[in-house]
Amino acid sequence: MKMKSSVILISVALVGIFFSVTTINAAEKTEFRRISKQVYIDKMKAGWIGQMAGVGWGAPTEFRHQGTIIPIDEIPEWKPEMINQFHQDDIYVEMTFLRSLEVHGLDVSIRQAGIDFANSGYPLWHANRAGRDNLRKGIAPPDSGHPKFNSHADDIDYQIEADYSGLIAPGLPNTVIDLGNKFGRLMNYGDGLYGGQFVGAMYATAFFEDDIETIIHAGLECIPKGSQYYECISDTIKWYHEYPEDWKKTWNLINEKYHKNPDYRRASCSGPEGDFNIDAKINGAYIVMGLLYGEGDPDKTIIISTRCGQDSDCNPSNAAGILFTTIGFSNVPDKFKSALDPTGKFSHTPYNFPTLVGVCNTLTRSAVVRAGGKIVRTNGGEELVIPAQTPRPNKLQQCWEPGPIANSRFTEEEMKRIMAGKDLSDAINEFAPGWKIKSCGSEMNPGLYDELRGKENVLLTHPLSRETGCTISRKFDVPKDKKTKLHLLISHDTRGDWQLIVKINGNAVLDRVIDKETTTDAWKALDIDLTEFAGKSVEIELVNQANGWEYEAGLWKVIRISTK
Repeated sequence: MKMKSSVILISVALVGIFFSVTTINAAEKTEFRRISKQVYIDKMKAGWIGQMAGVGWGAPTEFRHQGTIIPIDEIPEWKPEMINQFHQDDIYVEMTFLRSLEVHGLDVSIRQAGIDFANSGYPLWHANRAGRDNLRKGIAPPDSGHPKFNSHADDIDYQIEADYSGLIAPGLPNTVIDLGNKFGRLMNYGDGLYGGQFVGAMYATAFFEDDIETIIHAGLECIPKGSQYYECISDTIKWYHEYPEDWKKTWNLINEKYHKNPDYRRASCSGPEGDFNIDAKINGAYIVMGLLYGEGDPDKTIIISTRCGQDSDCNPSNAAGILFTTIGFSNVPDKFKSALDPTGKFSHTPYNFPTLVGVCNTLTRSAVVRAGGKIVRTNGGEELVIPAQTPRPNKLQQCWEPGPIANSRFTEEEMKRIMAGKDLSDAINEFAPGWKIKSCGSEMNPGLYDELRGKENVLLTHPLSRETGCTISRKFDVPKDKKTKLHLLISHDTRGDWQLIVKINGNAVLDRVIDKETTTDAWKALDIDLTEFAGKSVEIELVNQANGWEYEAGLWKVIRISTK
């Protein structure tokens, strides 16, 4: 259904209550849109459910097909419990942004947003990881996302986590653009940023429009016309019209131009010719492919976007989130919401689904008022009166020809707020009394565990950054006439390794990689003789140092000093 008249009234029967979404005509010019609070919440909830459904269904296929279409028999069968996606990076990252807005308000500075993101504890990849590493080094935004410091700046990252911006800005494309310039620049630049602004703007439009092409064009209005991203999405729409019944033909045209042609992969982190392609624009095309060829059907939309390959869980997540926003939670098929766990916490956030909905509702009300709208009482409850906006896209920037850096750096005081790490003092006091711990990063949920890798009472640590290891230390007076040894029993995460450095008075006495090759039955026992320091006071430091930055958790079962 296309909604193009100057006066539009949509009436939706919803749980026995009449809600409305209208556009008001004033002197032949649309000035405001209205949406009831109930309809807004219903659609916003659906947007989140769509994200969770898309990523849950597509997750088993992620990056297993690069430059090829996924065969239909490799698409898993949907199961209702797949909806509980509380540990997906394309969902939990955007909740860090929501938390910054909740705590500091819509006018939160980009520097505060950077500090909050730097202190996040979940695992990250590509532009997100590079951006956060930069922030932790003291490179403040927007330089944290600038190509000079971030070789992944054209990657998909902000695109996969920009859904929040449209869900809290219904009908407000410039709010979406502004949020991208604040949060998207933490890790992205150029097309990497535009992808998120495009996605967010589609969500913002989906509250008032259910014609998919109209929604896509509204997204395009929010990014620079001269960008390759704009060109890619425009081509996808054009080829859809040329081959409306053959999505595979359109896929092949996209693949030839935007995957195989090096001119369109000039900032690809994997190089211009690799099969792996995490550039924002081609994955953005796969979002649009699902939306256009899905014909408004949730299953078909998710499956086509997934079968396009590459980042085949994030792309259907975006596509389904936008589509579901047009549908509304009350009309979403029951199989996508019947098994939702309302108590499940999204990783490293304070939010479960009900609290997430509440925070978005609060932020949206603020966004509407801030944009010049208002909240009015009606007989049926409340309405959001939202001013019409003409999008103001950014000036064109390209990762392969970037503009100057901003020379943005965190101050010493700001760095103190970043480098504090996670406080494990209580855990170390219980696990190894007399020892202290500092610079423990928040990734991989550090702390004291009842059981890990077959052992009880295990301490898990993680480096603060690539450069700064987590250090467990104590001062010890080595007796004169006794043999003294330091005993360690340590392990690693099954997916990674780490570097153990043992220092005595600042000098390394042991430096060893802890991985599956250096452990026996997952664990490594080490005895370090301290007898040569007899009669002296020493400082012992046990450093969990990064070794490649892939699942760098240190697992400690024993930290003990013996004397005989």
